[in-house]
Amino acid sequence: MILETKRLYLRELRQSDFQSLCRILQDEKAMYAYEGAFSDTEVQEWLDRQLSRYQKWSFGLWAVILKETDEMIGQCGLTMQPWKDEEVLEIGYLFERSHWHNGYALEAAKACKKYAFEILKAKEICSIIRDTNTASQKVAIRNGMKKTDAWTKHYKGFDMPHYRYVAHCGQ
Repeated sequence: MILETKRLYLRELRQSDFQSLCRILQDEKAMYAYEGAFSDTEVQEWLDRQLSRYQKWSFGLWAVILKETDEMIGQCGLTMQPWKDEEVLEIGYLFERSHWHNGYALEAAKACKKYAFEILKAKEICSIIRDTNTASQKVAIRNGMKKTDAWTKHYKGFDMPHYRYVAHCGQ
């Protein structure tokens, strides 16, 4: 276990989480910010990328486990992401739709923010969110972040405007 909150715990993803990841990453509605659901191959690549991040940085997106049922309901964690001409530390979150609107994303994201500042000694943390993803923007705001700038990413042949929400250590 990496982190624990009142209702959740976060741990490293493992290969046995593949089907749980598929429930998230292969849901068209959950993946609207990514221009659609992933194939099995893309889900495996996503999982492999997280496992690689753990080796490189000792963090990545972690499995979010609901204590009450011991089931994986989403993923939340820290990743290094490109932003304009630099690499920034980001809190990312993505949950099964059946668990949306229960405050789990905010609960997990707050724990990740605390981890970034207290354990990693980060000076700044951000969330990079597509302009159309208002639910995730609300989570970032409730997590004490402020929208600081915008940038258009190019993904799957689409121009996707994104906002960067930022919090600084001590705020």
